[in-house]
Amino acid sequence: MDRARVTATTAGESPGTTGIPVPPVLDGDEPATDSALGPAADLETAPAPPSLGQKVRSAARWSLINTVVMRLGNFATGIILARFVLGPAAWGVYGIAQTVLLVLLSANELGVGLAIVRWEGDARRFAPTVLTLSAISSCVLYVALFTAAPTVARLLGSPEASGVLRVMCICVVLDGLSQVPAGFLTREFAQGKRMVIDALNFVLSTAVTLLLAFEGWGAMSFAWGAVVGNVAALIGCCLAAPGTLRFGWDPEQARALLRFGLPLAGASMLALGVVNVDTMVVGSTTGKVALGFYVLAFNMSGWPVRIISEAARRVSFAGFSRLADSPQALAQGFSRALGVLITGTVPLCVLLGVLAGPIVGLVYGDQWLPAAKALPWLMVLGLVRIGCELAYDCLVAIGQRRSLIMVQGLWLVALIPVLIFAGRAEGIVGVAQGHVLVAGGLVVPVFLFALSRGGISLRSIGRACAWPFFGGAVMAGVILGLERGIGDGKLALFAIGTAALLSYIVCVLPSRDFLRGTRPSGGRHRKIA
Repeated sequence: MDRARVTATTAGESPGTTGIPVPPVLDGDEPATDSALGPAADLETAPAPPSLGQKVRSAARWSLINTVVMRLGNFATGIILARFVLGPAAWGVYGIAQTVLLVLLSANELGVGLAIVRWEGDARRFAPTVLTLSAISSCVLYVALFTAAPTVARLLGSPEASGVLRVMCICVVLDGLSQVPAGFLTREFAQGKRMVIDALNFVLSTAVTLLLAFEGWGAMSFAWGAVVGNVAALIGCCLAAPGTLRFGWDPEQARALLRFGLPLAGASMLALGVVNVDTMVVGSTTGKVALGFYVLAFNMSGWPVRIISEAARRVSFAGFSRLADSPQALAQGFSRALGVLITGTVPLCVLLGVLAGPIVGLVYGDQWLPAAKALPWLMVLGLVRIGCELAYDCLVAIGQRRSLIMVQGLWLVALIPVLIFAGRAEGIVGVAQGHVLVAGGLVVPVFLFALSRGGISLRSIGRACAWPFFGGAVMAGVILGLERGIGDGKLALFAIGTAALLSYIVCVLPSRDFLRGTRPSGGRHRKIA
């Protein structure tokens, strides 16, 4: 239903480098206890606090469940809207509004919200200043957008999107207010609470969107649904992290936060530009109907990204930040995380890419078949994005700010002329092909170089990707062979998909020890540090 949002995480620095005060550690402090046997007895009887690994695994499980449930709900809602209510033109208008919203969200809190997640010590000491900065900047951005909305909509080829822009971008203000409470939930790996909040957001936003769409509100139904859902999310975050929605101001903290955040906001805007410049190109060169087809195809290509990568990114930044001081542990953690993500993503990308036409027709109806022409290329892009986003979070955690900004800037500068030329020559298919050309030929090698400078070798990355890529190639061969033999009807698609997935599972079985973080030792599995 919605175009994928790229999380606005950007390059960070080591704890303590910004001048934000943290509580001192007092040597010799004795732990308070009411036990008659003293502190030693309490240490023996009290349960051990969960380790970082346990926190990350628990948060990852909750995040994955949350993401899968929410995305399946969005998927079902999108089918209803595309089949029965909205046509390609309405989707095109919505795509323009969503693109502008994402760009504003990337900078609405000036990058300072990440300090809540990144810094060690008591984040509540500077949280009020973060909230004030975030609220002021998001309100200023919304006022600017409200004024410029007609001009922006006209330049992007959809003058009627002006009103939708003004309503949908209320979410910028709501997002700015939620930065601090949501940051505390991420900091504490509280993904179970996030699941409840996201469920409330989804139920209310979907109900409003469907109600207004069937009443004939068109693309405006998306806008009001998003606003209602974000209001619910803000209230939920405040209840789940009580006491965090408190304004305050400390000039010294504000200066330190801005020194930390402004470069990150810039890098985040570059990242959002990379993912959303295609919408602007398609809208301005081919019109809103073609844009509607492209937005649908892009949304489908984002299913694996949103289901798997988004779940991982809710914990990856916090997890990599804890490992940043240990290069060996960071390299092992990154390669294993990459292996898990790629292994889970490849079969979805292969199925949607190779069977693009039959799946689009089956799910959305024949009127949307033009979207299938761009989908195979966008699935390749989706797979590349998953790896790049994980690398992005890793570079954030180890403080490779210059490398990160360089990669994102190079990506965007190279992408714009390629997409404009390809879009004018081949329409939405050309735009999708241009994305893959720039990402695979230029950006991936640069990311690999940046990671190698951070201590993550090409060998470990290759090990993480080898078996999934081999399984994906086998899977594609199975699909093409069976499709020629039994056709692409509903039962045939089910049989083809089942056979292809089984062949993939067989191919990736040799990597199971690596993915679990174990290796054979004397017939048993021994945990890798």
